[in-house]
Amino acid sequence: MRMTAANILKTVFGVAALLAALAIAVMGRGAAAADGIQYLLGPGDQLRIIVFGEEDLSGEFVVDGSGVVSLPLIGGIRAAGRSAPELISAIEQELSPDYLVNPRVSIEVLNYRPFYIFGEVQKPGSYPYVEGMTVVKAVVMAGGYTYRARQNHTLLRRADTPEGSGTVADHDTPVLPGDIIEVPERFF
Repeated sequence: MRMTAANILKTVFGVAALLAALAIAVMGRGAAAADGIQYLLGPGDQLRIIVFGEEDLSGEFVVDGSGVVSLPLIGGIRAAGRSAPELISAIEQELSPDYLVNPRVSIEVLNYRPFYIFGEVQKPGSYPYVEGMTVVKAVVMAGGYTYRARQNHTLLRRADTPEGSGTVADHDTPVLPGDIIEVPERFF
């Protein structure tokens, strides 16, 4: 069987599109996972949602304050508290079979919500999340410890934990978007 130039180009572009889709899906599925902690989406996260072959359904979306992302055709869908793979599954279920046959969806988190640090650091406040963030990197972003800081007893509260519950974290503890870090004052 002899392949024409047009068929070769179709095959090459098809493989390239498949590889690009796979890369996007992997990025979305592994977003902000640190040391086995699966990142859960929340208000303020900016997402790129791609429905393959459906440009009108794809685009950039923000998870609103109530934890919902509004998508064309299917409307609002709860994103807060779900991982990217869980949201992908939910979107695919909403689209199938009423709107699309066998829909394929990928999600990439474009901008994560910030993390917060307060207490005995030079510049307490909210900071943009960066992939691979740890407690010590967060302290550095906040200008470092003050001279009164209790450096070996940093408290970390995950965004998805109840109010008031936190854990003692060391310098290498991963920080996720929405986390709150408290650097307490030491007692002499």
